[in-house]
Amino acid sequence: MTVKIMDSTEVTKKVFDKEELFILDVRNENDFKDWKIEGENFQYLNVPYFELLDGVEEIIEKIPTDKEVLVVCAKEGSSVMVAEMLSEAGLTVSYLKGGMKAWSEHLEPVKIGDLNDGGEIYQFVRIGKGCLSYMVVSNGEAALIDATRMTDIYLNFIEKIGVKITHVFDTHLHADHISGGRTIAEKTGATYWLPPKDATEVTFDYQPLEDGNDVTIGNTIINIHALYSPGHTIGSTSFVVDEKFLLSGDILFIDSIGRPDLAGKAEDWVGDLRETLYKRYRELSEELIVLPAHFMIIDELNDDGSVAQKLRTLFAKNHGLNIDDENEFRKMVTENLPPQPNAYQEIRQTNMGKINPDIDQQREMEIGPNRCAVR
Repeated sequence: MTVKIMDSTEVTKKVFDKEELFILDVRNENDFKDWKIEGENFQYLNVPYFELLDGVEEIIEKIPTDKEVLVVCAKEGSSVMVAEMLSEAGLTVSYLKGGMKAWSEHLEPVKIGDLNDGGEIYQFVRIGKGCLSYMVVSNGEAALIDATRMTDIYLNFIEKIGVKITHVFDTHLHADHISGGRTIAEKTGATYWLPPKDATEVTFDYQPLEDGNDVTIGNTIINIHALYSPGHTIGSTSFVVDEKFLLSGDILFIDSIGRPDLAGKAEDWVGDLRETLYKRYRELSEELIVLPAHFMIIDELNDDGSVAQKLRTLFAKNHGLNIDDENEFRKMVTENLPPQPNAYQEIRQTNMGKINPDIDQQREMEIGPNRCAVR
């Protein structure tokens, strides 16, 4: 039998299409429990690689012969060896190219919809990390919002569709992933926008993103407003695009809300978070399509792989928007918190320009699941 190679694009398609896949994950048990490839119809077997050094005989009967089988490890090497052993035992298997490192960095572009002036808006789904970034395109120009550090993906995309990035935004100072916004702006000559209340310690120049900004993309103003919405960070900013889309940053997600503790200010900011969600957002049109900066669980993906839902639906179904008692709300967002993102303090310092880790250090800092939400 020959061993096949499956890349992150192929696995992402299986996630989007809700296909069946059996994953043999040979990382350590703690790493697997903390973070794995998720799919609605995926099945899993976790056996650490070191337990398989003497052979795969003991796990052969646990591996199905009627499903596609994918062997996964951290960086690829261990999965190749295990896949080869399984192949020699008569099974048809694949291994994940680049391992979980590649899975963490994969971005899948999904078209969200059209703008009134003929432009489009795209969502880039970082499927293994839960990060969502956006590109608004109009008349040959583009705005990029909440870009990841994998900047080549955006640059290749604009070359493919024939547009130029003229504006780059971060909705807030990110704590769970390293922003590619500043790098993209430097490479393209675009204007880099950042909320000034989040930028008091940054070491670089930026354009202050404040309430009431309208930004021109192409030949028309496509109504990107800065809607001041503190809570997740003190400067967290939402955008209303084309009076149709609400880019909510890390304030509001599809099935959860943003956590206010990543700068050590949970008690101070919980009131701001509630005011944003229960007052500021209530003043917006319920027909707006919410486009968050993250998703928390795979169930938040729509059938086309996008993460988007009308504000009206979230007001009805999102638990975080339906807690009448203020004390109960405060307790939820200050006490019921998941573990903080890996290396979040170092990530914040990187996004401020205070430290400049190399690419391997950046990868290590970002490893793990999305932990920006309270649910």
